[in-house]
Amino acid sequence: MSVEFSGRHMPALFAATTSSVGGFWPLFGPAGAMLEFGFPARVANSPVAHPVMMINGARTTVLGIIMFVLYFRGMLEECDILLTLMGGYLGLVDSYVCWRQGNPGKAMFRL
Repeated sequence: MSVEFSGRHMPALFAATTSSVGGFWPLFGPAGAMLEFGFPARVANSPVAHPVMMINGARTTVLGIIMFVLYFRGMLEECDILLTLMGGYLGLVDSYVCWRQGNPGKAMFRL
């Protein structure tokens, strides 16, 4: 099914792009990705935390790819559901974790 582009599609395409591409960062630089996410240096520089961030990056990439697949199949309602879940639930959890780790600026950004 072909999708005729509309400006209303930008949030889904933006989320798909940033998730699918950004999810690769932890695979090659987990400490830097953790710092950018909002974790303090004591966590980001802990080698035992790196595999967890790498796994998180892989899952994030998969969510972005799923969003692209749904979009290009013309399943726009499903894109909206995924976008709502990613922006809602994941955003709240990300914000909570950043807040608990002492980074209120990143916590507010993730809402």
